[in-house]
Amino acid sequence: MAPVTRRVRAYFAPVNREAGAPTVFDAAQMGAFALGTPPAPWVDLGWCSKFVRKSGAGTKNGVVALTTGAPAMVQSQVRTLVEATVSLEFESWGKLQLALAAGSQQMNLLQTAAGAVANGSGGVAAAAVPLAAGSTATSLNVGAAAAQFAVGELVAVDEDYVAQVGFVGSGVSAAYVSSPSSVNTDINYIRRVTLNVGRVVGIANGMLQLGAPLLAGAPPSGMQVSRLVGFVDREGGGFFQEWSGLFVMDGEQGDRVLYHYPRLQTMQGSAEVVEVLAGPLERVKLAGAFRALPVKDANDGETVLCFRSYLPGAMRAV
Repeated sequence: MAPVTRRVRAYFAPVNREAGAPTVFDAAQMGAFALGTPPAPWVDLGWCSKFVRKSGAGTKNGVVALTTGAPAMVQSQVRTLVEATVSLEFESWGKLQLALAAGSQQMNLLQTAAGAVANGSGGVAAAAVPLAAGSTATSLNVGAAAAQFAVGELVAVDEDYVAQVGFVGSGVSAAYVSSPSSVNTDINYIRRVTLNVGRVVGIANGMLQLGAPLLAGAPPSGMQVSRLVGFVDREGGGFFQEWSGLFVMDGEQGDRVLYHYPRLQTMQGSAEVVEVLAGPLERVKLAGAFRALPVKDANDGETVLCFRSYLPGAMRAV
């Protein structure tokens, strides 16, 4: 029988943009993982709907026939274009879902300094709070400064911007800086774009307890913490989000289909779709569309865009 499934679960992992190295998923070793606990560093982004994957382009799907003779007869086939795209709708909103569905940088609305001039992506940020030694991925040691925070607040944790150029952001490359002047040498710029964010769920003994581990893991003492009120993304910009993607269809009969895209880049600006619920209520879902970029398979050197794996259920005919 063909696999019978209900929904698709989405997982994403960082790509090392400096080295051009994606996160590898080996279905032979990790394919049977529990959906709620993906192997590190994969992050569970929840269920998605209207998952559509396309391979090739045009009416021939990138494959054309080679003909010879008179009259011409098909002798072989060749690939003239290899292309793969993925589109989906995220069932939930969060920092990572927003970043993936954005066409460019996905920014944090840092709490502004007193008297800051209004700006579309947030004005001049308030001074950040330095981290002390002993912080972990879920517990931030800010000492006496803990009194400045409140349970329920959002925080961004990252290093100061001190004239770095290139990709910036801990854990995930969140933006590309061409020159210090392009970001006004803003000391808070990396925290403004970082995906290393969390929600404070408890405060005790100078420690901020977070509801989930930071994406970049335990922060070094040189990092600082900024409060934020939400997130903002923009139409336009020259930066492209790039992630490794994994989509899982869990079969009702114990089988599983996995689609691993080592490199996915956002191919559209931020978009939403509306789903009508009861009465006047409507649910707004994030719409994402991605183009796959190539990698080489170490087994035979082939250039590929996606790995589709099938794990048959127990005692299923093969």
